[in-house]
Amino acid sequence: MKVLIIGSGGREHALAWKLSKSPLLKQLYCAPGNPGTFGIGTNLDINIKDFEEIKRVVKENSIGMVVVGPEDPLVNGLRDYFEADPSLKDIVFVGPGKDGA
Repeated sequence: MKVLIIGSGGREHALAWKLSKSPLLKQLYCAPGNPGTFGIGTNLDINIKDFEEIKRVVKENSIGMVVVGPEDPLVNGLRDYFEADPSLKDIVFVGPGKDGA
């Protein structure tokens, strides 16, 4: 499975490190990532507040799972955005909706 981790902090670095150990992982992307995640996966220089850009990256790279570390994208409704878009219905999304964040 291809995985996208949203965020750039230590939490995201720890998630990236742990996920990189899975034999099920085919490719790991971190947006925007940090110097630590650079050595584990592919850092993507994208604006994590731009949900359309995240959608584009997910679709272009055939990403099957999105893991969100920071609260800001969740509070702003990233999960709700994914759930409302039929083209993203098969993506596994880790993180609560706006009401739960």
